[in-house]
Amino acid sequence: MERGWCLGDRCRNAGRDHGGQRPLQHRQYHSSRPRLGSGRKRGTHRRALGRSRGGFTSNLHCLADALGRPLAFHLTVGEAADCKAYEELIGLPERTPDALLADKGYDADAIRANPAARKIEAVIPGRSNRRVKIEHDQALYKQRNRIERMFGHLKINRAIATRYDQLANSFLGIGHLATARYWLKFVQAA
Repeated sequence: MERGWCLGDRCRNAGRDHGGQRPLQHRQYHSSRPRLGSGRKRGTHRRALGRSRGGFTSNLHCLADALGRPLAFHLTVGEAADCKAYEELIGLPERTPDALLADKGYDADAIRANPAARKIEAVIPGRSNRRVKIEHDQALYKQRNRIERMFGHLKINRAIATRYDQLANSFLGIGHLATARYWLKFVQAA
């Protein structure tokens, strides 16, 4: 007879597996992922977190107007180059800007050619390892400090400075709320 089946008085171990482990049958579907989902729910792809020297980080890229007020955000993983966010942000403004102020992370020949084709002045300092040095308007480049100050104002919110939210959508939502608070300062002054 098979194990677990018995006759008469010898049914002490009936229904037991004699020490073997039986899985609990509490799932409707017997697999590790949801049936209608496109894959696993978890993962760093939804978090926009990437490994860098400082651990898991992310980069928040911003498109701002001439006064340093944020217009749009784009979130990338920590190890991604800054120039990867250029395509996402450059097509967003309704009005064509006069100049593009960016730091050395955006110094690439393709990025310099794109604003030139759109008749936008590219004010990007060259990297130190560039063979051919490229001049830029230093007086105009000093206005880029406005966006750095804007990031400082946004980081007053502790949730942005320390990135409490794990999911990228939640973090961008907090960024948009902080931006709305930042814009209210300009609306009250007007």
